[in-house]
Amino acid sequence: MNVRTIAVLFLGALTTACAVNPATGKRELSLVSESQEIAMGQEGAEETLRSIPLVPDSAVQRYVRSVAMRLVGVAERPNLPWTFHVLDDAAVNAFAYPGGFIFITRGILTHMNSEAELAGVLGHEIGHVTARHTASQISKAQLFTAGLVVGSVVSSTVAQFAGTAGTGLGLLFMKFGRDAEYQADELGFRYMTRDRYDPRAMSTMFTMLQRQSAFSGYGKLPEWQSTHPDPENRVAKNDERVGAFPGDPDTLRTIRDGFLHAMDGLIFGEDPRQGFFDGATFNHPDLKFTMRFPEGWATRNQPDAVVASSPEGDAVGALNFAAESSTRTALAAFLGQSGVQTVRQTTSAVNGLPGAAAEFVAVIDQNRLQGMVQFIEYGGRVYRLLGYTGASTFGRYRNVLSQYTTSFSRLTDRAALDRQPVHLSLVTLPRSMTIEAFNQAYPSTIEIERLAIINGVQLGETMPGGRLVKRVR
Repeated sequence: MNVRTIAVLFLGALTTACAVNPATGKRELSLVSESQEIAMGQEGAEETLRSIPLVPDSAVQRYVRSVAMRLVGVAERPNLPWTFHVLDDAAVNAFAYPGGFIFITRGILTHMNSEAELAGVLGHEIGHVTARHTASQISKAQLFTAGLVVGSVVSSTVAQFAGTAGTGLGLLFMKFGRDAEYQADELGFRYMTRDRYDPRAMSTMFTMLQRQSAFSGYGKLPEWQSTHPDPENRVAKNDERVGAFPGDPDTLRTIRDGFLHAMDGLIFGEDPRQGFFDGATFNHPDLKFTMRFPEGWATRNQPDAVVASSPEGDAVGALNFAAESSTRTALAAFLGQSGVQTVRQTTSAVNGLPGAAAEFVAVIDQNRLQGMVQFIEYGGRVYRLLGYTGASTFGRYRNVLSQYTTSFSRLTDRAALDRQPVHLSLVTLPRSMTIEAFNQAYPSTIEIERLAIINGVQLGETMPGGRLVKRVR
């Protein structure tokens, strides 16, 4: 078969792979079917639900779902298996998997001040789904890698996202390009105005997100800024859409007080019951354990692990659950991995808890690593404490990693065991006052700058009497 024949066949395949985008009405390359979209989205959603708990307040879940489903009713692709969940995470974020599986965090809900703002965010995420942005991204990546090879429509790109276990959360970190983000904004505007929400709330939401980015750091998930590029003119573009809107925004819905009452009592920020840091010490009140990471290392409590890295970035530590039911079988499974060589191993107890450990060398992608792994059985679970660095720097980190991997013990400190989260509560202003005066009269446990952000006001701005205002205590 000559090159010309290959090119003709390839172009023919592209012609048949073009489809009309249901949200934009434009023809575009589509190498991912709707059933594949749903399959990969369902996998991502299931992996998220395994990793991150839902907000236990069923009323909050129902409220968000009711707003979302009204938007779905005025959007394209209403027959997808749409699901909406509120994650019990402090990160200020919302994200969509293909096929209609959408998540929003309690962190972003605590920063909103109206149902219209909620509708704007949900409409944006619905727009990513209706416009098939993930499918389009995968199709373009597949085309790029395929070249002029016949049969490229079944390349490994689609297989990577449509049937391989463990790729679900990876879809979350696929950043959409600027054009896709602008399009999702436009579609969100379309849906919220069709459902008679004031579209100016989308601008106030973007303003809040810009202000909040300076205070990021809460939560296990990435922040909105990490997964949603936010060009500086995003607010300006929405203001242009408002200016061109044929209706009168003043006649549309905002629903401020009803939304705030629905969110009253939500946990704000990190929930210490899911684990918290006190310096380099990590305590988990519900699981009743404590451990200590190396001093000065950067740490993060993620959905599936607690991780740390050295200041130089050349050594890593991680705590997570092992899949096996005993320390011995867990250690055997770890050491049995391809490329892992055992230097020494022990089955000694750690702080009175059953343990099994090893020092190992591993070759990964031609990089020679050396480290320590410690498995500990406690509370009906097997924990894995892993620490490693390059083989050339292991001598420098040996004592640090040894101390870290053997620091796991029962949590007995009463103050740590009793640590509780802080919550939103509402106050009706008895008179006009600034946010500073409000904080003096009704103190919160967060910084005054963050208090201003979550209430959608500026420092020094006067709030009218009778307004509902959020505090954190």
